[in-house]
Amino acid sequence: MRTLTIHIEPDTEAALEHAGRQFADAWQSGEYAGEHLSFESPAALFRLLTPARWGVLETLQQAGHCGLRELARLLERDASAVHRDIAALIERGIVEKDEEGKLFVPFGRIHAEIDLMPKAA
Repeated sequence: MRTLTIHIEPDTEAALEHAGRQFADAWQSGEYAGEHLSFESPAALFRLLTPARWGVLETLQQAGHCGLRELARLLERDASAVHRDIAALIERGIVEKDEEGKLFVPFGRIHAEIDLMPKAA
């Protein structure tokens, strides 16, 4: 099962170092370590994962592979609005299309890690 972990990482350099370590660990062990998506702030995360887009992900995970119009029908939303949401999710790799052009969420689990801590003095 593929897993996507979403992080908030305001420090871009630290995010790159973290990603590099994860890649190196996975490369050396030969084991799947999951996939990661980092955002510089909660605001950036919530610009992508709006409540409507979260609903798209939930519905796609339940429905499995389906076409855009079918997805819009399941969501009871306008197809053009769903298309815009799907385009944003595809761009970030959270939704994919199969060889028939049907949409699906390639992850069996999507996990978000959000830490709120005071800044160091």
